[in-house]
Amino acid sequence: MAVSDWTGTLIDWRAALDDLKACLGPALGRAETRASAGAFIDGLLSGAERKTGWMLAEEAGLDRPFRIQSLLGRSAWSADALRMLVQDYAMAAVGDEDGVLVVDETGFLKKGAHSVGVGRQYSGTAGRIENCQVGVFLGYASRYGHTLIDRRLYLPKTWAEDSERRRKANVPEDVVFATKPVMAREMIAAALDAGISCAWVLADALYGSDYKLRRMLEDRGQPYVLAVRSNQHLRFLSEMGLVQTDPAYLAGEMEEGDWHALSAGEGAKGPRLYHWARLPLNWTTQDGFKRWLLFRRNLKNPDDLAFYFAYAREGASLEDLAGAAGLRWTIEECFVRAKDDLGLDHCEARSWHGWHRHMTLVMATAAFLAKIAADQRRTAWSQVEDEIGNPRKRDKTSPRQQAA
Repeated sequence: MAVSDWTGTLIDWRAALDDLKACLGPALGRAETRASAGAFIDGLLSGAERKTGWMLAEEAGLDRPFRIQSLLGRSAWSADALRMLVQDYAMAAVGDEDGVLVVDETGFLKKGAHSVGVGRQYSGTAGRIENCQVGVFLGYASRYGHTLIDRRLYLPKTWAEDSERRRKANVPEDVVFATKPVMAREMIAAALDAGISCAWVLADALYGSDYKLRRMLEDRGQPYVLAVRSNQHLRFLSEMGLVQTDPAYLAGEMEEGDWHALSAGEGAKGPRLYHWARLPLNWTTQDGFKRWLLFRRNLKNPDDLAFYFAYAREGASLEDLAGAAGLRWTIEECFVRAKDDLGLDHCEARSWHGWHRHMTLVMATAAFLAKIAADQRRTAWSQVEDEIGNPRKRDKTSPRQQAA
């Protein structure tokens, strides 16, 4: 195998970018709007430090930012229709029967009080209460890569109940206050209804603690590994009667032999190794399924623990559960890349539709990069499989064989 086969230098990314723009065209309508969206995406892929209207206009060779601003504001197209095309494009690129859906929120720091949904609220990005917007996102990850496939702006109750602010920000009448877990539940249900291949659903404790989300997934026969808090209320029926406890207490009751050192997948510094253990939760389930309480323990600091509810098919191993839990980091990487490289957090639009348009165009660009990486992986893997299946070719291309 030549170096160019696995580094991706043979991939015609310009043609792939043209394919993306053609794919998105039906949702954008007029030729002028399609051209503006294409210039917007080109700008997101550029080296511009800030992906603002002025900067993107300069990258497109425009004297004024009006075309870019109009794309997010006055022009007539549906961000939701575009999002559906982005989702289809992303699934064609990285979809796999063993893929996972991951839900999480991220914050966008703001100044002032006019941008839709802005307010003093907790931002996981900042790690504290800040003046910000918060978006709930759905990511998809598989062996081919990972990318974002859905997004919704969280509208605080102060905004949802303020008719004047809603009018100025063009918030649709059918948008009502919804908690982040409710938003996540709707987004996951929509993705599953759309036929997305999904082996597991993953989320942190904000969503894992929502029993309605767990019930919805169980009713669909959908396996999940959802983080829960250390004090999550648990009830069991035993010979002694009703027992009430929590994950932190049960972790302390585990024997040392119950813990197994397993990798939670590759991280920035190599394999992410933890001790893992599980306990069966003998609650009623559908036939062929089983519930588990999953524990993760830091190798160096045994007091550093994480806890999960898992709903899995019978026969699922501890390694299966740990491997699925370890994939939740993929959405964090999606956020980092989309913010650092593509301007996810550079949205200047103040309106409801402007925010969703910006986010969807960034998601489309991220999906394009995910497709390039997925195509590269497929090419390299097919070359390896071909060489393994052909001893003569393997011997011919082996540096050690050539040296001999």
